[in-house]
Amino acid sequence: MTALVLGLLGLVLVLSPGWERFSETFLSWGDARASFAAIRDGIWLNIRLFLLCELAILPLALLIAIGRGTRSPWLAPLRVVAVVYTDVVRGIPTILLVVMLGFGVPALQLQGLTNDRIFWAGVALVISYSAYVAEVFRAGIDSVHPSQVASAQALGLGHVRTLRHVVVPQAVRRIVPPLLNDFVSLQKDTALVSAVGVFDAVFAARDYTNYNFNYTPYLVVAGFFVLMTVPLARLTDWLQARVVARERAGAR
Repeated sequence: MTALVLGLLGLVLVLSPGWERFSETFLSWGDARASFAAIRDGIWLNIRLFLLCELAILPLALLIAIGRGTRSPWLAPLRVVAVVYTDVVRGIPTILLVVMLGFGVPALQLQGLTNDRIFWAGVALVISYSAYVAEVFRAGIDSVHPSQVASAQALGLGHVRTLRHVVVPQAVRRIVPPLLNDFVSLQKDTALVSAVGVFDAVFAARDYTNYNFNYTPYLVVAGFFVLMTVPLARLTDWLQARVVARERAGAR
């Protein structure tokens, strides 16, 4: 049935009046080959940016989640800062953060700070995604049963050691699938750095398109991103299935 539906859709596309023009503009094999090398070189920048941002996001998001979850009156200012940070940052589209930092910080010409737009675009991604990942961490921390904390304190563990040895390890195991979902999104959103003139895969495709008036390179970029995100998405599904199976086994 699925094959029949897909076949009918393909037939409708091929028989449409604009199919010849569409195929020339979006499905040109010659333009795909001509743009492939530049896009391949640009995608490595997206991959490096993704890996570096991920390494920065995880510890920052964990600190924000812990700060937001603290109940000590002395740490109330920290809790307020964490709440304001997550609320404000999640309310700003990521592309606006990339543009504001990628163009804004170099325009200030601050002494001692780099004007590299790649760096500041990466900082924007870290700021944006740390707010989302912090909420994932907070959900995981809140899911740990209070009896676990009480048991740790009964054994003489302080608050910091309880977090380090009891709460955070259990929370991390529970939030791996949603964390990976966020990183699938981050992997794709590295393409936003092209908005500030960073020569990544998307910028390479746009550059070719502007000179040759052909949109096939965008499909080449899409193919690269699909090849990167699908394995991570399948890994997320596998880990989610393991978590469900473990919970069902524990409930028996």
